[in-house]
Amino acid sequence: MHEMSLCENILGILQDQAASQNFSKVDRVCLEVGPLSGVEPEALRFGFDVVTRGSLADGAQLDIFEPEASAYCAACDTTAAIKDRFDPCPSCGSHLLQIKTGEELRIKELEVS
Repeated sequence: MHEMSLCENILGILQDQAASQNFSKVDRVCLEVGPLSGVEPEALRFGFDVVTRGSLADGAQLDIFEPEASAYCAACDTTAAIKDRFDPCPSCGSHLLQIKTGEELRIKELEVS
């Protein structure tokens, strides 16, 4: 489960930010996790709770925002929503797609004290 190592990296970022921005507690973390990122949100929730125990983020609320994935189709020159990395273009059926959004994994927002 690579979500545990992702949570450890997120905690490292929180600790670095706490040192540079002078806060001691994280109350809320808002993550953006794209459907094409390869990250399972529920596993991330579990890992976050485990990894943050006893840290500055212990008990922090974790909100996960899952944006829609989109891709540009070179065949019909459109951008459309897709569900899976290998979906055909919903407009023309072509597979000449370039992923535009949906691979994100980032911290969008923090509430700290």
